[in-house]
Amino acid sequence: MAVDALDTRILRLLLEQPRTSVREYARILGVARGTLQARLDRLERDGVITGTGPTLSPAALGHPVLAFVHVEVTQGHLDEVGDALAAVPEIIEAFSITGGGDLLTRVAARDNAHLEDLIQQLIQLPGVVRTRTEVALRERVPHRLLPLVASVGAAADRR
Repeated sequence: MAVDALDTRILRLLLEQPRTSVREYARILGVARGTLQARLDRLERDGVITGTGPTLSPAALGHPVLAFVHVEVTQGHLDEVGDALAAVPEIIEAFSITGGGDLLTRVAARDNAHLEDLIQQLIQLPGVVRTRTEVALRERVPHRLLPLVASVGAAADRR
């Protein structure tokens, strides 16, 4: 779906001021509340807005070790391994990938020993051939979407 200039202004505002009311957003943007609500509903329906909950810190939840675990899977077992990964609470997200491995997981652990236990658990899953783990030392660019939204907005303004 294509987003226009107003959509990107709405998205920027949602990212910059996530706790503001719809009424206040409409006032700031200079649009009717109904117009804003219709846009928000469409953006949600089209999958542009995928959630409204808080962003949580695994470290603050007692899991400060962040690792990326590449999982190589026996051919034909990708879905089964993906389902098994979903049952491991410390796996924050997992993606099918190209290149080295079949899946890339982001794992949060209490400490290095806990991470090792999690890796051993993954290796035991039916369909897993091997894993390769990389431990994150420091976050250099936090998860962000505002620059992307700004870029999309600039492109929409040029249209």
